[in-house]
Amino acid sequence: MKVLILSTWFPYPQNQGSKIRAYHLIRALARDHEIALISFEDQPVRDEWLTHIGQFCQLIKILPEKPFMYPKIKKLIGFFSPFPAAVFAGYNKNMETLVQKTAQDWKPDFVFAFTFVTAPYALRLTGVKRIVDIDNLLAVMLKEDIQFAKNMAQKIRRFLAFKKMANFENKVYSSFDQCLVVSELDIKRVQDYTKIHPNQLIKVPNGVDLEENHPLALAKEDDRLIYNGALTYFPNFDAMNYFMDEIFPIILKSKPNVKIIITGKTDGVNLENFSYKEHIIFTGYLDDVRPVVSSSQVCVVPLRQGAGTRLKILEAMALGTAVVSTAKGAEGLEVTDQENIILANTPEAFANAVIFLLNNSKARSNLEQNALKFAGNMYDWEKIEHKFADDLQFIYKSNNE
Repeated sequence: MKVLILSTWFPYPQNQGSKIRAYHLIRALARDHEIALISFEDQPVRDEWLTHIGQFCQLIKILPEKPFMYPKIKKLIGFFSPFPAAVFAGYNKNMETLVQKTAQDWKPDFVFAFTFVTAPYALRLTGVKRIVDIDNLLAVMLKEDIQFAKNMAQKIRRFLAFKKMANFENKVYSSFDQCLVVSELDIKRVQDYTKIHPNQLIKVPNGVDLEENHPLALAKEDDRLIYNGALTYFPNFDAMNYFMDEIFPIILKSKPNVKIIITGKTDGVNLENFSYKEHIIFTGYLDDVRPVVSSSQVCVVPLRQGAGTRLKILEAMALGTAVVSTAKGAEGLEVTDQENIILANTPEAFANAVIFLLNNSKARSNLEQNALKFAGNMYDWEKIEHKFADDLQFIYKSNNE
């Protein structure tokens, strides 16, 4: 079977959640099928990255344009469009031409679109089975974002953005033969927001690579917290502002030497307004976050917004670091509170959970061991890849009988 992959980002290196997911699903498909990959170039692609992805793909074509770069005027006009502004402004005719020409020459059996960005290009192809990966339900994120509006005008704008995205996701995703979602929760949400038939939905959870992520032989740094998420993504920025403003002061009273490491890109982010900045270590982008995660005592995930499932939680668990999260942060993961994670939804409860783990090495160790087993049993990418490949093979055979 020949599968044409349309990707918003070049799926290597695996330095953010969507790339990690795309990488593993492509690797799964490559076990039994021929793969052609078409991708935007979100950053200059190195030769060694091409070589690495080339082991899975018979054909790779990269459009040398970024997926979210478009004139501001086009986004402004998009505000008056019935489509979401990002969709209207971001549609790229060069990508459409490249997809059409490749499909015509290569003649795939399936076209596989990663995220809403590449979905419209897939829908313009005829004579092929079409699959879309819904790693985030953006309508859900936009609806939740309404509650954080600072005034009525902003609330109205956010409501309109939500309605546009909900209508877009319903229309577009309903047109695909199969839709991949990351959790049972997202299956329910898709059915709430769209007319997609349950038979069109396949659950393919996010996972963690246990060969790459495992406890390292590093000593834990006393009173060291970690948040492994780029502040350029607004839900991460909001989570850290919330943490430093409302949770950290409570922790500081009991643990005056506590520090928090925040990893990931900060380009264009104002870091000066963070409370207790002297207790924060901003690392910027790291090629390898494993040492700082593994050597921290607690991974904090105080998310209040966002959708999908949090790879940062699974990675911390696999690296042997205890996790305290809001229920929102752990959404979609089949965790058990107080067994493999601690869930806390108020500043006081969150701070007390962190203090408890910092003060109790035995309790922390028990949580870490349980979480390590949980990640291995439930979210091993190797197992997920095999099941996904089997599911797709079954669908292909069923459609051809």
